[in-house]
Amino acid sequence: MNEIKTILVVDDMAFFLKTLKSLLQDMPYKLICVNSGKDALRFLETRCPDLFILDVEMPNMNGYELAKKIRENGQTAPILFLTGNSSPEDVQKALDAGGADVVTKPILKEYIIEKIKKYI
Repeated sequence: MNEIKTILVVDDMAFFLKTLKSLLQDMPYKLICVNSGKDALRFLETRCPDLFILDVEMPNMNGYELAKKIRENGQTAPILFLTGNSSPEDVQKALDAGGADVVTKPILKEYIIEKIKKYI
């Protein structure tokens, strides 16, 4: 029996959240989209997603800071970071923050699906 996997997506840009939902609409995942680290942490008070997709550049709490809080809260699900910066330093910073991988924006449907399948 295959249970539907939950993905928590955190991005401050509503357009990106809508785009990602559209790209993944035919996939067997439940996407929960929030637009801030604070909202993500509130969601995590009662739920444990199977995968996180975090934008790096967000106001108030960036993706790296959020990832550290996620790990401090005992969440162990893989974290994919979304960023427009894919330099080796940026990738290393994402890994140091607890990330499993980095996906660069703008995202390609096949690429993001491949990454999601790799981790859940």
